[in-house]
Amino acid sequence: MANYRKIRIGDLLVQENMLTEQQLQNALQEQKKSGGKLGKCLIKLGYIQEDSLLEFLSRQLNIPFIDLRNYKYDPEVVRQLSETHARRFRALLLNKNKNGFTVGMADPTDLNSVDQLGNILQATVNPAVVRESDLLETMDNVYRKTQEIHHIASELGQEMGDEDEVVLENMLAEAGPEDAPVARLLQSMFEDSVQIGASDIHVEPDEYGLHIRQRVDGVLQEQTIRERQVMRALVSRLKLMCGLNISERRLPQDGRFNMRIKNRSIDVRLSTMPTQFGESVVMRLLDQSQGLVSLDSIGMTRQTLDRFRAQIHQPQGLILVTGPTGSGKTTTLYGALSELNSAEVKIISAEDPVEYRLARINQVQINSRIGLTFANVLRSALRQDPDIIMVGEMRDEETAEIGLRAAMTGHLVLSTLHTNDAVSTALRLLDMGTAGYMVSSSLRAVLAQRLVRRICPVCTEEDPLDASKRNWLRAVLGTEGSKEAFMHGIGCTHCNNTGYKGRVGVFELLEIDEAMGDALRRGASADFANAAKNSRDYVPLTTNALDYARQGITSLEEVIRVTGEMGEVLENGSFTEPETEGEEDSQAQELE
Repeated sequence: MANYRKIRIGDLLVQENMLTEQQLQNALQEQKKSGGKLGKCLIKLGYIQEDSLLEFLSRQLNIPFIDLRNYKYDPEVVRQLSETHARRFRALLLNKNKNGFTVGMADPTDLNSVDQLGNILQATVNPAVVRESDLLETMDNVYRKTQEIHHIASELGQEMGDEDEVVLENMLAEAGPEDAPVARLLQSMFEDSVQIGASDIHVEPDEYGLHIRQRVDGVLQEQTIRERQVMRALVSRLKLMCGLNISERRLPQDGRFNMRIKNRSIDVRLSTMPTQFGESVVMRLLDQSQGLVSLDSIGMTRQTLDRFRAQIHQPQGLILVTGPTGSGKTTTLYGALSELNSAEVKIISAEDPVEYRLARINQVQINSRIGLTFANVLRSALRQDPDIIMVGEMRDEETAEIGLRAAMTGHLVLSTLHTNDAVSTALRLLDMGTAGYMVSSSLRAVLAQRLVRRICPVCTEEDPLDASKRNWLRAVLGTEGSKEAFMHGIGCTHCNNTGYKGRVGVFELLEIDEAMGDALRRGASADFANAAKNSRDYVPLTTNALDYARQGITSLEEVIRVTGEMGEVLENGSFTEPETEGEEDSQAQELE
């Protein structure tokens, strides 16, 4: 412990030739300016890698260096130190034994923090060094707001009684105070959702209580609250924040508000829906603080990215991005617009709603109630001398036809369609009633995409494939495919026992060549599909998703879940492609 108390990181790093004297002086100067820790300054300046510094501290202090990404900690032990103290001291309780607590610390040389932790815990503190980024992520996983939400809901339920209308009116009259139970309940819900990276919050009443469900990595996670009577207060408070009519409970309403959560600016899009047991609320959370995702980081392979970039830098033509709701189409479009955005070009976008605000781009919010539709905005935009137009969605024949004409007359048009894959997208334009020659002349490329969940790096292990998975592989890849090995996550505290952490995009890019264009001009759906599948550069989305599974990025189960809608594996192991939307429409007409 004597050496531990006398350690001077900078001098020792110089002695070990891990740092020059000049680099140390530069870091000390930076430390004076920023007021931060010397170690952080050394890493920020690029003089030393974080892991090298932590391993050095581990040796010098004779304490363990623990990789939290692979450490199986006990959440109950962690929570014996309050979140306030954990974040204040950058410390995490990892385990407890007869010798005291093992405490992971971002800076174990901070003797004052070590001593204070010992006083708080009334036990011996045995420091271990951990990466600060892993420490903060683990804190977000462990210190959830679940118990706090239940406690505040119980308090609010007692205050309201059996949905006393007078009590509710009094609470809403005092809607300003942020310490009111309903305000604290909402604050805790939002903080918990932002902390775990939720994209949506669903609040749904039933006969016995209400369900709060958060969509994380595309999948809902649920907690239940027994106090059903708090739902009215919750919905009314949210409506006031959006400026909606709190007395109207029979009709759906939509609104929007902004709030700061954990030093982040969060835009909240709210939708209410009357149900049997009261109004259901869904909120989409948009983190304006994170900025836009660039095309380089959304998950495209290098070949697909280069081809897509070449297409969006063409002066004219229509480029469509397709996929189901929640597949990341808007993120891809914003990434493309961000790359194209410059002082030399004028860009106009028609969106419903405007999700992210982009400098220099003229963004128009669609409002169908006053006649401001996609078609009307697009028609007016052509009189504004644009170079590039982004249409949030081609929902009808009129919008599609105006977009195609704009692409024919020297504009680059970007838009989306809700279709399953790239091949059916071009055929969908024909089904909408647009002329084949217009589609053939204007459509340049279609990018189809999905989001697949990444395997949690902490709990990954080889996947013992069951019979259904092997049948799927045999149907897609043939006999040899069923012999391949894949990984999966078994679930741990780092991934909330889901086996997954984060998502990555999977794409297929179809570029319209002469053969495909000729088929579109003739309206020959079968010929177009054959020409597309025989295209040299076309790689189906399922194939790209399987490549991610082979690399251990995602699991085979996730590939089947996400791409299974594009085909069905039969019991005998054969594989059938789904009917295109055009085929479904024609069959429906025949039945009529």
